[in-house]
Amino acid sequence: MRVASLFALLAILLVSTAAWAGPPFQTDDPEPIDFRHYEFYSFAASDGTPIETDTAGPAVEFNWGALPNVHLHIIIPVAAILPSNNPRFAPSGIGPNEYGVGDIETGIKYRFVQESKHRPMIGTFVMFELPSGDAGRGLGVGKTWYKVPLWAQKSFGPWTTYGGVGETVVTARGYRTFTYGGWLVQRDIGKKWTVGTEVFSHGAEGVATPQTKAATLVDVGGYYKFRDPGFQFLFAYGHTAIGQTENYAYVGLYWTWGKKSDKSAHLNDALDLNLMKGIRQ
Repeated sequence: MRVASLFALLAILLVSTAAWAGPPFQTDDPEPIDFRHYEFYSFAASDGTPIETDTAGPAVEFNWGALPNVHLHIIIPVAAILPSNNPRFAPSGIGPNEYGVGDIETGIKYRFVQESKHRPMIGTFVMFELPSGDAGRGLGVGKTWYKVPLWAQKSFGPWTTYGGVGETVVTARGYRTFTYGGWLVQRDIGKKWTVGTEVFSHGAEGVATPQTKAATLVDVGGYYKFRDPGFQFLFAYGHTAIGQTENYAYVGLYWTWGKKSDKSAHLNDALDLNLMKGIRQ
């Protein structure tokens, strides 16, 4: 009951007030950054079909560990819309190339179940898009839209696996609400490399998007750690396995910093204990 109440509270807060997922992959994880820690990404990403290719980049992402088990999130992108102008797909994918600021993504990640020897961690990463892009030029949706997912993660030595399912809610004309989900497996290789592969699927997103039909992609990618974890190079590429032809790519640089004090560590432990008591009750 307490977990259900928390989900309801999150939904009310965010609606009254997406999107790129866990870099460099499309599947996200439930693990927030540590309390009073920070993450910064500089990246470029592309997602396209034979109808049109949409890009974000240069773009920046910032995450802040505002509370134990909670981090706040924002992405500010420069977007590009590159229609194929193929008469086969008309009237979709017809028009000029457009460039400008895209919709700004904000969100909150919350982990409500901690990982143990036999139990995965579980959390959500609710995101909503501010209509900052010019919808008339195809650089934005024109209305606020949001994602509500549920993610789980478990680690086994050098192996980590995570995934889940969510719903994207869009009410703007030409767009539609759809379900998405994915699962990923990754492995640390030595001290410098982490590589992984994911299966990611989404429903049809609407006639105003390149993803007019459902697709399931297989993506591969990973991280090269110049400093672990302070400075990393991220990369991924994926292609459709089932459904509409689609290509996904991501490349970026990642920095993280911050220092956990003894006080914040004790607060984190206390909140974790209280949350677990509430869930058992």
